[in-house]
Order: sequence, then C-alpha cells, then structure tokens
Amino acid sequence: MKVRILVAKPGLDGHDRGAKVVARALRDAGFEVVYTGLHQTPEMIAAAAVQEDVDAVGLSIMSGAHNTLFPAVIDALRARGATNVVVFGGGIIPDEDLEALTSKGVAGLFTPGTSLAQIVGWVRDNVRPRV
Repeated sequence: MKVRILVAKPGLDGHDRGAKVVARALRDAGFEVVYTGLHQTPEMIAAAAVQEDVDAVGLSIMSGAHNTLFPAVIDALRARGATNVVVFGGGIIPDEDLEALTSKGVAGLFTPGTSLAQIVGWVRDNVRPRV
C-alpha cells in the first residue's frame, strides 16, 4: 500500500514552484501525491485530505503566515476527524518559530536549503499508510 500525500499551498501566497518541485520529488520516490494548487483555505485543505484519504499533508508557506496557517490546517483536520494525518511542511520559517510549530502538531519542518532527498527521506521514515 502506497503512502498518499496531499501537497497544498494555504493562504494568499502565490509562489508554488517549490511545492510543485517537492510534489514531483515525492511522486518520483514512489508516493501517491495530490497537489491542490494555490490559495487554499485550511478548510479546503482538510476537506481534500479527507476526501483523498491521505496519510499526510505537506504545506508550503512562503508568505510569513506559518504561525497561523499550520495550526489552522491541523485544527481543520481534527474537526473532520482526521487526527492521524501527519502534517509537515516548509517554506520561509524563522528558526525561532520551529519549536512552537512542532509543539502545535507539525511533525516535520523544512527550511530553505533542505534537499529534496532529505524531505523524501523524512517522509519515508515518518509517514506510514493508514489502515
């Protein structure tokens, strides 16, 4: 059974090249990947995650709204009963915000300079198909 991952761009951020590159790297590594596109609300992301029956949600946030958007997606997933979906992501996230995001339930965070191999390896090590 393949791991299913939803890659999403929450908020008003219009830069999705990185999200597309990560989505392709995950797909090339053998994961099933669904990319939702730009300008997704946390509720839209959670709804798509439940509808697609994904094991993980990867968020790309370049807008500086990471302290709001990561927890909002986690809350929206919980509200839909998707408490066992792993949430990870990356973007422009200052080091001083990493611990707070982790404490709010973000399982993995990747900042600029992280290689695609590191992200793929992290997903392999931390995401399992839900039964």
